[in-house]
Amino acid sequence: MIEIQEVKTKKQIKEFIEFPLNLYRGNDCFVPPLYGDEKKMFRPDYVYNDNCESVFYLAYEDGKPVGRIQGILQRASNEKSGEKRVRFTRFDTIDDRRVSQALFDAVETWARGLGMDTICGPLGYSDLEREGLLIEGFDQLSTFEEQYNAPYYAEHIEALGYEKEVDWFESKLYLPEGEDETLQKTADFVLKRYDLHIGEAKSTGDFLKRYADGFFELLDTAYEGLYGTVPFTDRMKKMMIANFKLIINKEHVVVVLDKNDRIVCLGLCFPSIAKAVQKSGGRLTPAALVRLLRAIKHPEIIDLGLIAVAPEYLNRGISAVVSAGLMRILHTKGVKYAETNLNLEYNHAILNQWKRFRAERHKVRRSYVKKLK
Repeated sequence: MIEIQEVKTKKQIKEFIEFPLNLYRGNDCFVPPLYGDEKKMFRPDYVYNDNCESVFYLAYEDGKPVGRIQGILQRASNEKSGEKRVRFTRFDTIDDRRVSQALFDAVETWARGLGMDTICGPLGYSDLEREGLLIEGFDQLSTFEEQYNAPYYAEHIEALGYEKEVDWFESKLYLPEGEDETLQKTADFVLKRYDLHIGEAKSTGDFLKRYADGFFELLDTAYEGLYGTVPFTDRMKKMMIANFKLIINKEHVVVVLDKNDRIVCLGLCFPSIAKAVQKSGGRLTPAALVRLLRAIKHPEIIDLGLIAVAPEYLNRGISAVVSAGLMRILHTKGVKYAETNLNLEYNHAILNQWKRFRAERHKVRRSYVKKLK
């Protein structure tokens, strides 16, 4: 018999966080989030509690955890869209549909109790979190920014009446065959034509001091109409800056400024830390920190974190500046390829940008939706 319990005790919190770590132990494609970050979710002062309500459930059989799920009421998202939605996320289960049924029944009941009429996901508190269910690319290493899951997850979810709402594509980007000087010439032409220039910084700290405010302002504007996005609160900004300090390198950032030094385009990349945190289960042990620092200093893979363009500069060729910057990063000794992370299937502007590279689409993720009766 499957028993569902809401996570309340320290023991249950530990079981909730560690369930996927145990489920995917030995799986070379699974990359855990930072253990400490997951623990923060259960604190009363968690940054997203300002505009969200959460519930966490564990499924047990014979006293042993066999599945987990989280439900999120994201009030800012509902206010923005005018909808009555609950999100599901952190869904993990053994291959037993009884477990999935029981977990989703619990979240759906919780959603109805809040007066909601729709459930969607996997979506976290914001699009800065892991989102989307992997439906293609199960033999590929997950990025640190995204979640891995087994193929049977989609079968379980679809059997419960959930349907596709949107897909994201992920690609590996390699340098094109031969040198392409026209890209840099195009980038230089665009900068000159619109009186733009590249932002400079002496260090990571200097970069954040100079550009953090404009960075968030641009993201709010550029991402406003994209699926699952919510405005940044001051506490979210503070959290992001603290996270960036750990892994950002000013050499992996392209900031384009107008004549008034306002950010109009941004390309933010991170050294991949996926392999660095695999062995420790996301815990920052001394050995993990050594691997982390090595990965940051000498990256083999570059993760594309955020790309944004001010609306008034769309379709003006400014993406060539970001692409030229990415080409420069790919020329760095030791870097094998860049990984795009999630690109919405209808975001043709960003998808077309990768045509300048040798692109290999290797993963697809999906968000599902279901009307509640």
